[in-house]
Amino acid sequence: MELKPGVMDAEAEAVKKALDLLGLKGVVRVGVARLYTLEFSHADAQEARRRAEMAVERLLANPVIHRVDIHGVSEGGRR
Repeated sequence: MELKPGVMDAEAEAVKKALDLLGLKGVVRVGVARLYTLEFSHADAQEARRRAEMAVERLLANPVIHRVDIHGVSEGGRR
């Protein structure tokens, strides 16, 4: 989950400023994103996606400012 284009990202701006102060010049853009890993018991891929979407809609993201990508994982592996 990350902020949509045009939404002020104070954390990213602070990182960009700190990088400049450390002498790392020329950084054009910094983006900060948050990753949630949700694992569901007794759910096939379709049900897990439905539950993840519900979690995003009800708690994890604000659709006005956040861009969200939901990715499935095959059993036994990580994406």
